[in-house]
Amino acid sequence: MAEVTNKANSSHDTSKPVNKEFDPQEAMDRASFFYKKNQNVILGGLAAVVIVVGGYFAYKNFVSKPNEAKAQAMIFHAQEYFARDSFKLALNGDGNNYGFLQVIDKYGSTQAGNLARYDAGVSYMRLGDYQKAIDMLNGFSASDDVLQPMALGVTGDAYMELNKIDEAVTAYKKAGHASDNNLTSAMYLFRAGLALEKAGKNQEAIDVYKEIRSKYPNTLEGRDMDKYLARLGEVKE
Repeated sequence: MAEVTNKANSSHDTSKPVNKEFDPQEAMDRASFFYKKNQNVILGGLAAVVIVVGGYFAYKNFVSKPNEAKAQAMIFHAQEYFARDSFKLALNGDGNNYGFLQVIDKYGSTQAGNLARYDAGVSYMRLGDYQKAIDMLNGFSASDDVLQPMALGVTGDAYMELNKIDEAVTAYKKAGHASDNNLTSAMYLFRAGLALEKAGKNQEAIDVYKEIRSKYPNTLEGRDMDKYLARLGEVKE
């Protein structure tokens, strides 16, 4: 009886997995069924990808590049006036050639249009129209390690002219920290320190001067920091 029982138990043993061979035809049938069931969604998704990719290349080649070339041509004479300190002509043009404002209006999304905002902001600053300078420079953005800090620095200068010292300090600090270089960082942090002194915020000025002395000791500003710190009662031991 024991032998019969063991045979019976072994014939119903489900502890071992059942190995089923892979059937390629069955897999193809399932894939075909899935495609037919979801055909509209799949084709719609592919169409969307084609439209997006095709649209990008079409815009880049047939809109973006030609517009950039046109903007570069438009800005040329304005930059010549800018270099000669003829800022009104640089902004508005001379009747025959466009100024920065026209370049911005027509091709503001191009690189040349973006640069025109910076040049226009500086032009307004030099003409004494400080709020327009601020507004124009706030619309400028660049990844350049020098030009972006300078735009922020000129914004700080404009705020100082308007006696908006807190806003000037904010702009100067942004300019000083926008990139880490000896050309602009120390200069604009130093202006932030002077503005803080003018506002009577001596401790904040001390912190800025110490930052300059620590990070940029070999710059013109860095070499003078002990003098400015001593003036505020901070003597280096």
